[in-house]
Amino acid sequence: MTQARMDLYASIHKGLRSFMAGALAALTITGVAAADSARRDGAQQNLIDRGRYLMKIAGCNDCHTAGYAHSGGNVPEAQWLTGDALGWSGPWGTTYAANLRLVVAGMSEEDWVRRARTAQYRPPMPWFALRDMSETDLRAAYRYIRSLGPAGNPVPAYVPPGDKVAGPVVMFPAPPK
Repeated sequence: MTQARMDLYASIHKGLRSFMAGALAALTITGVAAADSARRDGAQQNLIDRGRYLMKIAGCNDCHTAGYAHSGGNVPEAQWLTGDALGWSGPWGTTYAANLRLVVAGMSEEDWVRRARTAQYRPPMPWFALRDMSETDLRAAYRYIRSLGPAGNPVPAYVPPGDKVAGPVVMFPAPPK
Protein backbone atom coordinates (compact mmCIF):
# COMPACT_ATOMS: atom_id res chain seq x y z
CA MET A 1 0.00 0.00 0.00
CA THR A 2 1.35 3.40 -0.91
CA GLN A 3 1.94 6.18 1.58
CA ALA A 4 -0.69 8.31 -0.16
CA ARG A 5 -3.28 5.57 0.22
CA MET A 6 -2.34 5.07 3.91
CA ASP A 7 -2.65 8.82 4.49
CA LEU A 8 -6.06 8.79 2.79
CA TYR A 9 -7.28 5.92 5.02
CA ALA A 10 -5.89 7.66 8.12
CA SER A 11 -7.66 10.87 7.15
CA ILE A 12 -10.94 9.04 6.50
CA HIS A 13 -10.59 7.16 9.80
CA LYS A 14 -9.89 10.40 11.70
CA GLY A 15 -12.89 12.08 10.02
CA LEU A 16 -15.14 9.13 10.89
CA ARG A 17 -13.97 9.22 14.52
CA SER A 18 -14.74 12.96 14.69
CA PHE A 19 -18.10 12.43 13.05
CA MET A 20 -18.98 9.56 15.40
CA ALA A 21 -17.90 11.56 18.47
CA GLY A 22 -20.05 14.49 17.32
CA ALA A 23 -23.00 12.23 16.55
CA LEU A 24 -22.67 10.52 19.94
CA ALA A 25 -22.55 13.92 21.68
CA ALA A 26 -25.61 15.08 19.75
CA LEU A 27 -27.52 11.91 20.63
CA THR A 28 -26.53 12.26 24.28
CA ILE A 29 -27.69 15.89 24.39
CA THR A 30 -30.90 14.96 22.59
CA GLY A 31 -31.48 12.09 25.02
CA VAL A 32 -30.88 14.31 28.04
CA ALA A 33 -33.19 16.96 26.58
CA ALA A 34 -35.85 14.34 25.86
CA ALA A 35 -35.58 12.95 29.39
CA ASP A 36 -35.81 16.48 30.83
CA SER A 37 -38.83 17.17 28.62
CA ALA A 38 -40.45 13.90 29.74
CA ARG A 39 -39.88 14.87 33.40
CA ARG A 40 -41.47 18.29 32.76
CA ASP A 41 -44.38 16.65 30.92
CA GLY A 42 -44.79 14.19 33.80
CA ALA A 43 -44.76 17.00 36.37
CA GLN A 44 -47.28 18.96 34.28
CA GLN A 45 -49.53 15.88 34.04
CA ASN A 46 -49.25 15.35 37.81
CA LEU A 47 -50.45 18.94 38.38
CA ILE A 48 -53.31 18.47 35.92
CA ASP A 49 -54.32 15.22 37.66
CA ARG A 50 -54.15 16.98 41.04
CA GLY A 51 -56.34 19.79 39.67
CA ARG A 52 -58.91 17.29 38.42
CA TYR A 53 -58.98 15.66 41.84
CA LEU A 54 -59.42 19.04 43.54
CA MET A 55 -62.31 20.00 41.26
CA LYS A 56 -64.07 16.81 42.31
CA ILE A 57 -63.45 16.88 46.06
CA ALA A 58 -63.58 20.63 46.70
CA GLY A 59 -67.13 20.86 45.33
CA CYS A 60 -66.22 23.13 42.40
CA ASN A 61 -68.27 21.02 39.99
CA ASP A 62 -71.30 21.19 42.30
CA CYS A 63 -71.98 24.77 41.21
CA HIS A 64 -69.75 25.35 38.17
CA THR A 65 -71.01 22.28 36.23
CA ALA A 66 -74.71 22.24 35.33
CA GLY A 67 -76.44 19.13 36.68
CA TYR A 68 -73.39 17.77 38.50
CA ALA A 69 -74.79 17.77 42.04
CA HIS A 70 -78.24 16.57 40.93
CA SER A 71 -76.78 13.60 39.07
CA GLY A 72 -74.34 12.49 41.73
CA GLY A 73 -71.44 13.64 39.56
CA ASN A 74 -72.59 11.80 36.44
CA VAL A 75 -71.75 14.56 33.96
CA PRO A 76 -69.23 13.90 31.18
CA GLU A 77 -65.90 15.56 31.92
CA ALA A 78 -66.15 17.42 28.60
CA GLN A 79 -68.99 19.44 30.21
CA TRP A 80 -67.25 20.15 33.51
CA LEU A 81 -66.77 23.72 34.75
CA THR A 82 -68.77 25.41 31.98
CA GLY A 83 -70.89 27.36 34.47
CA ASP A 84 -74.60 27.20 35.18
CA ALA A 85 -77.65 29.35 34.44
CA LEU A 86 -79.14 28.36 37.82
CA GLY A 87 -79.11 31.51 39.92
CA TRP A 88 -78.29 31.76 43.61
CA SER A 89 -80.50 34.43 45.11
CA GLY A 90 -80.34 36.08 48.53
CA PRO A 91 -79.85 39.45 50.20
CA TRP A 92 -76.80 40.05 47.96
CA GLY A 93 -78.88 39.72 44.77
CA THR A 94 -78.58 36.83 42.32
CA THR A 95 -75.27 35.31 41.30
CA TYR A 96 -74.35 32.60 38.83
CA ALA A 97 -71.50 30.09 38.97
CA ALA A 98 -69.00 31.26 36.36
CA ASN A 99 -67.88 29.31 33.34
CA LEU A 100 -64.38 28.68 34.67
CA ARG A 101 -63.17 27.37 31.33
CA LEU A 102 -63.86 30.73 29.72
CA VAL A 103 -62.49 32.59 32.74
CA VAL A 104 -59.08 30.88 32.69
CA ALA A 105 -58.84 31.03 28.90
CA GLY A 106 -58.35 34.78 29.27
CA MET A 107 -55.89 34.84 32.16
CA SER A 108 -52.38 33.79 32.99
CA GLU A 109 -51.58 31.36 35.78
CA GLU A 110 -50.11 34.24 37.80
CA ASP A 111 -53.34 36.25 37.35
CA TRP A 112 -55.35 33.22 38.50
CA VAL A 113 -53.29 32.79 41.67
CA ARG A 114 -53.45 36.53 42.42
CA ARG A 115 -57.22 36.64 41.89
CA ALA A 116 -57.76 33.52 44.02
CA ARG A 117 -55.81 35.15 46.84
CA THR A 118 -57.55 38.54 46.73
CA ALA A 119 -61.06 38.30 45.28
CA GLN A 120 -64.09 38.33 47.55
CA TYR A 121 -66.97 36.97 45.53
CA ARG A 122 -70.66 37.21 46.37
CA PRO A 123 -72.37 34.22 48.00
CA PRO A 124 -72.59 31.35 47.72
CA MET A 125 -69.03 31.20 46.29
CA PRO A 126 -66.74 30.15 49.15
CA TRP A 127 -63.99 32.61 48.13
CA PHE A 128 -62.32 32.13 51.53
CA ALA A 129 -61.74 28.44 50.72
CA LEU A 130 -60.14 29.40 47.42
CA ARG A 131 -58.03 32.03 49.19
CA ASP A 132 -56.79 29.42 51.69
CA MET A 133 -55.72 26.82 49.12
CA SER A 134 -52.01 26.19 48.79
CA GLU A 135 -50.29 27.83 45.86
CA THR A 136 -49.54 24.39 44.42
CA ASP A 137 -53.24 23.48 44.56
CA LEU A 138 -54.26 26.79 42.95
CA ARG A 139 -51.79 26.18 40.15
CA ALA A 140 -53.02 22.59 39.76
CA ALA A 141 -56.63 23.82 39.54
CA TYR A 142 -55.65 26.39 36.91
CA ARG A 143 -53.71 23.88 34.83
CA TYR A 144 -56.52 21.33 34.98
CA ILE A 145 -59.17 23.85 33.95
CA ARG A 146 -56.88 25.20 31.25
CA SER A 147 -56.25 21.65 29.98
CA LEU A 148 -59.99 21.24 29.33
CA GLY A 149 -59.95 24.17 26.90
CA PRO A 150 -62.59 26.84 26.47
CA ALA A 151 -66.14 25.56 26.10
CA GLY A 152 -69.70 26.60 26.75
CA ASN A 153 -71.17 30.07 27.03
CA PRO A 154 -70.89 32.90 29.51
CA VAL A 155 -73.36 32.63 32.38
CA PRO A 156 -76.03 35.27 33.07
CA ALA A 157 -74.77 38.50 34.65
CA TYR A 158 -75.18 39.35 38.33
CA VAL A 159 -78.64 40.70 39.20
CA PRO A 160 -78.81 43.28 42.04
CA PRO A 161 -81.23 42.76 44.97
CA GLY A 162 -84.83 43.50 44.05
CA ASP A 163 -84.30 43.29 40.26
CA LYS A 164 -86.23 40.75 38.20
CA VAL A 165 -84.44 37.48 37.49
CA ALA A 166 -85.12 35.39 34.39
CA GLY A 167 -84.70 31.67 34.90
CA PRO A 168 -84.54 29.33 37.88
CA VAL A 169 -82.96 30.32 41.18
CA VAL A 170 -82.13 28.79 44.52
CA MET A 171 -83.44 31.12 47.24
CA PHE A 172 -81.28 31.71 50.31
CA PRO A 173 -82.95 33.17 53.37
CA ALA A 174 -81.51 36.27 55.00
CA PRO A 175 -79.14 35.39 57.84
CA PRO A 176 -80.60 35.61 61.35
CA LYS A 177 -80.15 38.92 63.10
